Amino acid sequence: MTTTETNTLPNLFLARNFFDAQTCEWILTEMRSAQSSPATVYSDAATGSINDRVRKTTRIAPSPEMEAFIKRRLLEGKQAIEEYFQVSLSECEDPQFLRYGVGDFFVAHQDGNTGLLRFDRERIRRISVVIFLSNQSDVPDSGDYCGGSLILYASGGDRNIHLRGEVGTMIAFRPETTHEVIPVTHGERYSIVCWYR
Repeated sequence: MTTTETNTLPNLFLARNFFDAQTCEWILTEMRSAQSSPATVYSDAATGSINDRVRKTTRIAPSPEMEAFIKRRLLEGKQAIEEYFQVSLSECEDPQFLRYGVGDFFVAHQDGNTGLLRFDRERIRRISVVIFLSNQSDVPDSGDYCGGSLILYASGGDRNIHLRGEVGTMIAFRPETTHEVIPVTHGERYSIVCWYR
């Protein structure tokens, strides 16, 4: 059962148990056996490029069935996000399945609507989504990861939000929000990211 918490953190929609533990394990099993490659970044080019000074993580290519399942589930949850952000959403982009190993990170950036990116998709992103598939821990533990927090930056810096990964939790925020993933120091951080249009 999904539970949402929208009153405690400004401009952040949080849904615990968006996926239950069993579903997360099923997704992880496929991710661990699927092909992968370094994740790209976008700037003013029409296609992405690999730049491990900006983003160092691995993008995993799951089966079309898995990708369709994730998109279907995101579209099923769209109404609650529309109501929270008071926006009308039509569809979502293809999800990205990501693995951050030790030392992997993504520098502070925005996902769209800022003019910093120069590709057509960026202009129509309405909401960014992250789904955590593994747990973050303060101390090394089997199956968990350390470091790798997702930080959302507020203007002025006085209300920055540090989010710890929790299996099955989905968060949504506006794509112009500056955010980053700090380096992972132990284990592997698995997540899915996507954008509603």
